[in-house]
Formats: sequence, C-alpha cells, structure tokens
Amino acid sequence: MQEVEKVLGHEEVLRHLQNAAAQNQISHSYIFAGEKGSGKKLLAKLFAMTLQCEEHGKEPCMHCSACKKAMNRNHPDIIYVEHMKPSSIGIEDIREQLIADVQIKPYTGPYKIYIVDEAEKMTVQAQNALLKTIEEPPAYAVILLLANNNTGLLPTIKSRCVTLNFKPVRDDVIRKYLMEDLHVPDYQAEVSVAFAQGNVGKAKQIATAEDFTEMMEAAFRILKQGSNMEVYEMVDAVKNLSEEKHTIYEYLDLFLVWFRDVLLFKATKEIDHLVFRQEYNYIRERAKRSSYEGLETIIRAIETAKARLQANVNFDLTMELLFLTIREN
Repeated sequence: MQEVEKVLGHEEVLRHLQNAAAQNQISHSYIFAGEKGSGKKLLAKLFAMTLQCEEHGKEPCMHCSACKKAMNRNHPDIIYVEHMKPSSIGIEDIREQLIADVQIKPYTGPYKIYIVDEAEKMTVQAQNALLKTIEEPPAYAVILLLANNNTGLLPTIKSRCVTLNFKPVRDDVIRKYLMEDLHVPDYQAEVSVAFAQGNVGKAKQIATAEDFTEMMEAAFRILKQGSNMEVYEMVDAVKNLSEEKHTIYEYLDLFLVWFRDVLLFKATKEIDHLVFRQEYNYIRERAKRSSYEGLETIIRAIETAKARLQANVNFDLTMELLFLTIREN
C-alpha cells in the first residue's frame, strides 16, 4: 500500500494507529509530537483516511470514494483547522472551525476528524476553549493536534490526549530512501542525512534543493573567511543569504555539521567518517586552531542560536553572539 510505505521509520506510531483502527478503539483526541518535517501531517492524513474508509480496514484502501475525497483534501468530515495569524491560533479560529462545527453530525463518514497543525501555537484562551470539547466530545469526534513541540500545550490538554512521539528516523533508512526512491547522488544523500538528524522531511528538502551546492558553498565561505571578516560583516552575510532563498535554520544546520566534522577529525584524525570530506584541508586547519572544549562550546552556541531564533529573539543580536563565540574558540 504505497501511501503507508511512505511513512519512514515511525513503525511504533503506525502500529498503534493501525491497531486502534482494527480493534475500533479510537481515542477522541491525540497529540502527534515531533519536529517539523518528521511526518506528522502524512500520518494524520492517513489515519483520518483509514477511519473514513468504506472498507473499514487498518489502513486506507485508496480506491473507495471516501479515500479519493480524502486524498484530494475535500472530504467533508476531515477538517483541517486553518489560522489567519501565522504566529498564533486564536480562540475564534478554534471556536468557529472546531467547537461550533463539532456539534453538527458527520455528513457522510462515521467520524468527524479535526486536524490542527502547529497546535502549540494555540493561545491559552484557545486551548481552554478546546478543553471542554476534549473532555466531553461527541461520540463521532476525533481531534488530532500536531505539535512541533508540545511544550506549548497546557498540561490539562496533554493529560487528556493520547500522545504519540515521532522520534528521529535512523540514518540508514533515510539514506536508502533518498538514493533509491529519489535517486539522489550518494555524496548529496550523505550530506542530507547528516544535516537532517533523523528528520525525513528535512533530508528530502535539502537533497532535492536545486541550489544545494550553492547553498553549501555560501555557508562554507562564511566559515572559511570568518577570521578575516568583522562580526557584523558575518551577520550581514548570513542575513542576506537567509533572505534570498533558504531559511537561517538550514544555514545553522550546515554550520553544525561542519563543526561536528571538525570535532570528529580532531578526535580521530580520520577522513572516512567526515560528512564534508571534500573540505578536508579546511577542516584539518580548523581542528588545529580549536581545542576540544572550544569546539563543543561552538556546537552548543549554534544549538542555542537556533532555540533563540525560534523564540523570536532579535536576529542580529543572536547571530553576533554566535559569531563571537565561533571567533573566540
């Protein structure tokens, strides 16, 4: 069944959902927790299709009219909750699209299924409003909250939902998928796997980016020329790059893989396990200049910069601190 086969590496979650469908033991509310690109949306869609499928199996048949409608996202009883503001899901969004709607019986299917993507963006008011529906749902309601990090969800919500965690997928599984299904050349697959750290969506995005090589070279230029640039010049360079095409997170992930290579080379003096083998000379030079502690400090600083940007801390300030750390170590 081709759609289910696209779900890479989340066997436990898939098994849980298939068993729930087969035994007709569906919970009214679920949290799918995992970072962006980990496969939550695909699995939520497949689970919703399975529940509405006219064959009532443990996975969607893909040929009944319910499956076909769901495939094209026009099944009347699978509702994708939208939000107007990019940074938050407000009480009105939840009231209009879910709380008011859930009182109306399903049109064609046995269930009414609500998929709330980026559920961690719900305001406290929106979550409190939703709580009553989660506590006393109609028999036919199923609510799927997809959260990139479920720290934003209230404990009262979390305690009433079944939480399914999307763990990082094994490197070899992702590498095989990139090379065999997407026909990505091996070196590019290797870099994408290191870059993605278990996230299939991220690996696919980077492996299939048309300007993948340009992006890497741009990131390396900043790393290599860093010692000859002022910190503000480095900040400007990264800012220009991330405004043009890729997100700042993609560049930070490349920096992360680069400094992990430097640390690995410093420890082993071997080229074989480096991701950026073709940058060997620069990596060797950098390994000579930095101590183990220095490199670990840099790697931590990159992780911290990512977290700060996600928390909307000022871009220039965050990047200045990062480049100062890189330079000092």
